[in-house]
Amino acid sequence: MLDDFLIRAALAGLGLALATGPLGSFVVWRRMAYFGDATAHASILGVALALASDLPVGLGTLAVALAMAVTVAGLAARGWALDTTLGVLAHSALAFGLVAVSFVPEARTDLSAYLFGDILAVSRADLGFIWGGAALVLALLYWRWNAMLTATLSEDLAAASGLNPDRERLVLVLALAVTVAVALKVVGALLIAAMLVIPAAAARGLVRSPEAMAALAALIGAAAVVGGLRLSLSLDTPAGPSIVTVAACIFVLAASLGQMRKQ
Repeated sequence: MLDDFLIRAALAGLGLALATGPLGSFVVWRRMAYFGDATAHASILGVALALASDLPVGLGTLAVALAMAVTVAGLAARGWALDTTLGVLAHSALAFGLVAVSFVPEARTDLSAYLFGDILAVSRADLGFIWGGAALVLALLYWRWNAMLTATLSEDLAAASGLNPDRERLVLVLALAVTVAVALKVVGALLIAAMLVIPAAAARGLVRSPEAMAALAALIGAAAVVGGLRLSLSLDTPAGPSIVTVAACIFVLAASLGQMRKQ
């Protein structure tokens, strides 16, 4: 019989995988991996602000992640070079966050939990927050799926179809911000982007439709969670990095299979 903390950990990881699979597909299609890093790094600042003001960490993380998302979307709409903007914001946000955390005594001893996750310490309240966030992200993607696909394919085509590409970009970055907030407890700020990119990248060469890629990415993420927790339990390795390690191994296998199918 599995212990309660393992069941909660598995449920938390599966909830995250459901969100990161479809959302990560858009990240891969739009080449926005750097955005995940920028928002995740900014979440450390949210941790510091939440602890300093006695607010729930999830709330502080969500607020800062949303602020980062709106800032990036606004700058992109004004024509700023997205890769340069994200490069500046990602590293600046992480630096500001780490400096801010140093002024919060209770955060110093537990900083690794925020950087690399602490999925084995997920509580029932954390579980509700993670699944609630995942449900919100999935609802947003279901609502705007066709419009976001069109805007991803071509912003000019989206505009000609009566869609607003800036609005679709804003919906996407808001969904990413929510995902970052719920993922902090699972894999930590430094590894969130990996859970967005690696499962989707692994699925990309194995399927032929966007919907199939999103579904397969979610399944690969779920397999990485289960396999990573198993690896952590067997070898006493950190759970968050173990999950990403398994995801990376699946990516290598998927890439090899994809090359074999092309021959």
